[in-house]
Amino acid sequence: MRASCYFMPTLREVPAEAELISHQLLLRGGFIRKQAAGVYVYLPLGWRVIRKIEQIVREETDRIGGIELFMPALVPQELLEETGRSGLDILFRLKDRHARPFTLGFTHEEIITDIVRHAVSSYRQMPLLLYQIQTKFRDEPRPRGGIIRAREFLMYDAYSFDVDEAAMERSYQALRNAYLRMFHRMGLPTIIVEAEAGAIGGGRNEEYMVVASGGEDKVLQCDTCGYGANAERCELPDPNLSPPAIDHVQPAQKVATPNARTVQEVTAFLNTTADRLVKTLLMRVDGKPVAALVRGDRELNPYKLMHALGGESVEMMDAASIEQLTGAPVGFSGPVGLPPDLPMLADYELKGLQDFVTGANEVDAHLVHVCWGRDFPEPRWADLRVAEAGDKCPRCPTGTLREVRGIEVGHIFQLGTKYSQAMNALFTDAQGNLKPILMGCYGLGVSRCLAAIAEAHHDEDGICFPITVAPFEVILILVNPEDSAQRTVAEQLYQTLLAQGVEVLYDDRDERSGVKFKDADLIGIPIQVVVGRAVKEDQVEVRLRTDKSPQRVAVSDAASYLATLIRELKQALEPPTL
Repeated sequence: MRASCYFMPTLREVPAEAELISHQLLLRGGFIRKQAAGVYVYLPLGWRVIRKIEQIVREETDRIGGIELFMPALVPQELLEETGRSGLDILFRLKDRHARPFTLGFTHEEIITDIVRHAVSSYRQMPLLLYQIQTKFRDEPRPRGGIIRAREFLMYDAYSFDVDEAAMERSYQALRNAYLRMFHRMGLPTIIVEAEAGAIGGGRNEEYMVVASGGEDKVLQCDTCGYGANAERCELPDPNLSPPAIDHVQPAQKVATPNARTVQEVTAFLNTTADRLVKTLLMRVDGKPVAALVRGDRELNPYKLMHALGGESVEMMDAASIEQLTGAPVGFSGPVGLPPDLPMLADYELKGLQDFVTGANEVDAHLVHVCWGRDFPEPRWADLRVAEAGDKCPRCPTGTLREVRGIEVGHIFQLGTKYSQAMNALFTDAQGNLKPILMGCYGLGVSRCLAAIAEAHHDEDGICFPITVAPFEVILILVNPEDSAQRTVAEQLYQTLLAQGVEVLYDDRDERSGVKFKDADLIGIPIQVVVGRAVKEDQVEVRLRTDKSPQRVAVSDAASYLATLIRELKQALEPPTL
């Protein structure tokens, strides 16, 4: 491809709206352009990268027996009603001219289950692995990071169908390893962490994270055993503490705390510390009220609360309901005096605390010298708080958790019978019994991988693409188009490379050499070939984008030299045998 005929609108200045380095570089390099909040155009360079990511994903899925299909973006709402997901707040909703309700596909569990329930009826038709690469739509409240969290994005989603738990686990492991191969080939260094299932639901699930300072996910890793989990999911061990004796603790006392309702305001007013205050958070799990207690300097993990109660949904109780239940507005809730039939759970960490501060269930009032078992019944203990750096590892006795930021590029789930039962997707087993199909779900952010690659591979001058996903393998830079000798060598080398099947961008533009070199670094093509003054010695310069030291190569040897270099760079990204 001749750069003089190619659409490659690079930018010299960093766009003001771009905070993450990947967003900046993809805009500056002419890979994407913003159309609306969370909606982007993929320009030619960006689309070439996307297509290469797609090809890697297809090859690795086909390798393990995957079969590609293509499902509609329009999802009939009645399918989501079968699984109880029609009310999700991230859905884009619309109606056709006959007022029939649809949503734009945010994921495709319902559609694929509907397809399979009408086509698969016997154990002989499984295992089955179906996949697609499709545009997804999610009404994200806060799109950020360019294409890292967008409202419209490209996603690979695969679905496995099996007859029993053992077969579902085999499918899960096959996709788990396929993902490792995919990301290795893309040059994406990933870690696998335990994760929260979110709106997808199901049982076991894991995320693939690219560690990056611009990542929106907080990941906690053990410094000893390698355990890793998304902060939403990270477990914390029971410290097995015993409540201290309360023989000398004063009786609970109500204290006026005018205009003090936040942890900071209350502790400042009472001249105490946040670790001596117990927050009472009123929640609903599966629509039923529950009280959750955590230390004042900790954050409640609502998913842990939901799992502790075996629920499927969790939300904060609204302000009106809180006031009706406690008699006080938000900010003054406490465990003393709550209805005796209200379930109450407290974080493990609070076991070792007595003589603490709580809300008094009365406006502008708190209780001091509160104790478990004396002032209110001892609650049920559970792991409820958000894990933090410095916490003990839940998997080994000596490890400590450290925090890193990550970009989620893949998420895999064991759905079990969550969707097949809800949608009556049944099969007949070898004994003639009718059973629900066991399913797995596997998502990979194709467009997000483009951003993750830019985050993982860049320097101060631009992106440094791995050769497997680079828009072109070679950029051929003609330094001086007015020099007939340079132009002749460049044209001949360009035609030779094309004939050999090399993906080459030939920068033949009538621009200053400095502009060409800056653009070459910015767009990150891994091999740069400079046709300049060295032509007088029948040589060209070859340099790697990641190593600016040039190698002089004879013009006659250039094509074979480049072929070898391309092969070596690709071999370096071949994944190990898993």
